Amino acid sequence: MSWLEKMRQQKLLSVSLLLFTLSIGILIGTLMNTGVLADKNQVAKDATPLAIPSPVQVASEFTKLAKQMEPTVVNITTDYAAPRAQAQRRRRPQTEEEGEEQVPDLFRRFFRGPFGESGPRMMPRLEATGSGFIVDPKGYIITNHHVVDGADHIKVRLMGDQTEYKGKLIGSDVETDLAVIKIDAAGALPTAKIANSDSVQVGDWAVAIGSPFGLETSVTAGIVSAKGREVGQQFQSFIQTDAAINPGNSGGPLLNIRGEVVGVNTAIATQTGSYNGIGFALPMNTAVKVYNQIIKYGRVTRGSIGVSWNKGDTRPELMKALGTDHGVMVQSVTAGGPSDKAGIKPEDIIVSMDGKKVKDGDDLVQRVADTPLGNKVTITVDRGGRKMDLAVVVADRSEVFKDDPRFASSRRPEEPPRGEVTQARFGMLVRNLQVSEREEMKIEGERGVIITRVENDSFAEEVGLQERDVVLSINRQPVGSVDDLKKIQTTLKPGDAVAFRVMRASLAVVGGARDLRPQFRTFYLAGTLPATQ
Repeated sequence: MSWLEKMRQQKLLSVSLLLFTLSIGILIGTLMNTGVLADKNQVAKDATPLAIPSPVQVASEFTKLAKQMEPTVVNITTDYAAPRAQAQRRRRPQTEEEGEEQVPDLFRRFFRGPFGESGPRMMPRLEATGSGFIVDPKGYIITNHHVVDGADHIKVRLMGDQTEYKGKLIGSDVETDLAVIKIDAAGALPTAKIANSDSVQVGDWAVAIGSPFGLETSVTAGIVSAKGREVGQQFQSFIQTDAAINPGNSGGPLLNIRGEVVGVNTAIATQTGSYNGIGFALPMNTAVKVYNQIIKYGRVTRGSIGVSWNKGDTRPELMKALGTDHGVMVQSVTAGGPSDKAGIKPEDIIVSMDGKKVKDGDDLVQRVADTPLGNKVTITVDRGGRKMDLAVVVADRSEVFKDDPRFASSRRPEEPPRGEVTQARFGMLVRNLQVSEREEMKIEGERGVIITRVENDSFAEEVGLQERDVVLSINRQPVGSVDDLKKIQTTLKPGDAVAFRVMRASLAVVGGARDLRPQFRTFYLAGTLPATQ
């Protein structure tokens, strides 16, 4: 046998051995897989089925107070137009060299915000959520000022039965961030039980109920971490808690273990916008004082004697060097104010009010602010080591400091001027269209009046009319001027059906994505005139 034949035989033997080995492996794998599948298809005869036990409620104090408070806590949703200032911040001078497309003039006329200040406003509407709690069976609710600030509409949903109502703002106070709203329910509503917040102690259980991130009926628990935290305005001395408070909890109640409201959840200390372990609630005693003023006057009035001071000038070592162990050194006196009239001068040290020691500036402010306007108080001052009693008449702080913008929030808001428009009975303000506006909207003939304002809770709002809509006809009668609209109104009476044919501008893409133009569509809106208008 030649060497070549031997090599061929060895090669054939090697290939045969490899094929045999592979065949054995495939056979073993098949048998193992078949065995596994067989095991999987077998019934586990010795296993006992699981059973769902009967429900057994494990009650706790937290469970009880959550059930007790749920009917009194509400979810508040507000909507409002995007602030014009925000739109103005987005606008900036643009040049062609920057690669920015120039906005067509037609676009500028019919869209506010980033496209111009005149013409129909197509500002987006924004929504915000918060919480509140019912304190009067007639539907009066305490919440935060920032929850309802600037809102065009307020919707209130009861957490107990999910009934939704329209909310009306009774009044608010920026300095304590408190507001009072009201809903009109068919019957008496359940109310929260209020505690004296002076009884709160560090280490007490604290429970927060509200709608964090819009999640209704959320309950969190913790303890009172501190009292008297001053982290905001002058009249905001908070209860600090580690019960989780998140955006949406604002305005909800902070409870003690007995289910009584000790505070109004107001703020959090955070760098992320979410809960970081520290929350703040306005003490209920402060909230009650503000609430009582709002339901009586519609706003909060605070007394003032017209003096200012530096916090650094109340240091104990300074007071001791000046011959007293307490008091407030007057830095300035408001010209023509109560203290000026009474003879108080800069560098006087106010040591007492009505015979009671004044510890510091905050103590003085709180006591004067709580004094009814027009009351006369006795202010004792130390002037060069000599004590003097001066009679001071407490005045309205917003009037004493009327030139200080910090106190503008406590004044009654003035009604903005309405301009040269006509009040329509439907609950809207309208004006005649200009010729150029009719041409740009391609309105044939002398037709159309433009809506410049829609009143809240009006018939116009109810049917869906919006600011900058153009009314072309009412009940098929052409509207070419404000006088036409007024004449048509005289033919209508409560209970009549009214159909408005309107034209509204909207954005449209023409050609490429950068070619945006206003598009005008015409449609009908209809409703029945209410009994009272």
